Amino acid sequence: MVQILETKQSQNWKAIASSLSKELSENAVARDAEAGLPDYEVKRLRESGLLPLVVPKEYGGIGATWAEALKIVQELSKADGSIGQLFGNHLNLTALAHVSGTPEQKERYYRETVQHNLFWANAINTRDTRLKITSEGEKFRVDGIKSFGTGVAVADLRVFSALPDGAEVPFIFVIPKDRLGVISNQDWHNIGQRRTDSDTFSFHQVLVEKDEILGFPNPPEYAFATFLGIIAQLTKTYVYLGIAEGAFAAAQEYTKTTTKPWITSGVDSAAKDPYILYHYGEFRVELEAAIALADRAALQVQQAWEKDVDLTFAERGEVAIAVFAAKAFATKVGLDITTRIFEVMGTRSTASKYGFDRYWRDLRTFTLHDPVNYKLRDIGNWILNQELPVVTQYS
Repeated sequence: MVQILETKQSQNWKAIASSLSKELSENAVARDAEAGLPDYEVKRLRESGLLPLVVPKEYGGIGATWAEALKIVQELSKADGSIGQLFGNHLNLTALAHVSGTPEQKERYYRETVQHNLFWANAINTRDTRLKITSEGEKFRVDGIKSFGTGVAVADLRVFSALPDGAEVPFIFVIPKDRLGVISNQDWHNIGQRRTDSDTFSFHQVLVEKDEILGFPNPPEYAFATFLGIIAQLTKTYVYLGIAEGAFAAAQEYTKTTTKPWITSGVDSAAKDPYILYHYGEFRVELEAAIALADRAALQVQQAWEKDVDLTFAERGEVAIAVFAAKAFATKVGLDITTRIFEVMGTRSTASKYGFDRYWRDLRTFTLHDPVNYKLRDIGNWILNQELPVVTQYS
């Protein structure tokens, strides 16, 4: 089995992520209340040196495994679910041309990410088909609207999907930040993930070069071409785990320093209340189990990734089942912990100055993008009917 490399270098990147996470946690409540563009957070990610984390060393990157990289997503998510999501998306997108692009695009985008310390963001969202792309000689033009442009307003490279007339499969294209005709509508006003700036974007005759469309004219058909969709599912899982860990740690600190024991508890400290102790024990067990399940799936993902184009459809499906299981359980545990922390903190913990509700709001907003019931259905279908889930190129 593939093992997570505990090298001095990987430990250094973990330390950098931990330091950045601590820094971001100090003003997370204020930034959540402010909402708006995550320009400060992306600036700090850029300065941290973490942007080329999964770029292979042969292209000048750090060369972290997915198992290592996703633990850093988890670490950042402890402080702020929005930033965990933005960084996780960035990591996935830096590898997009690796699985869906031409060999030339793979090398180009890996090298550019390193050389210019680029931050990636996207609005792929294939369920929204309002964005249309049409050919114009050797070039293309894009018009329409695309929703859920997470982090796009502050990204150096922007990834979108657009549907050609009469087609069922969209084109995925990459354009730079300064491309004319792309307008952020600044309409992200949701209860959670408030610093992802997941706006709707309007396109007015936006130019797209032929070599900016990934895999054009024909997307690759092998199993590896859709594998990044599975990695994206696991990336979300680690965001959930980080949010749950952040909530757990915040509750711990509050209980030990501020919570008062219940009047009939018979103890002089909340930290000695038998029911509070029971709940914390339950939280810890659930969280450790969810993390262990995700870490096991991450090792399977890394093994599959290393097979590259030799990955079979059956192998891809088996890894998808492992990832779906981890994601389903992390969703259940995360929502449970972020909801029930108030039971161990007490009434005063609901004061808005603490912002403890942001953990639930971030997690709930994120999990609704991909209902876990459908992941459980896929797992059940595999158990009873031996049918592996269908994974699309743009999941």
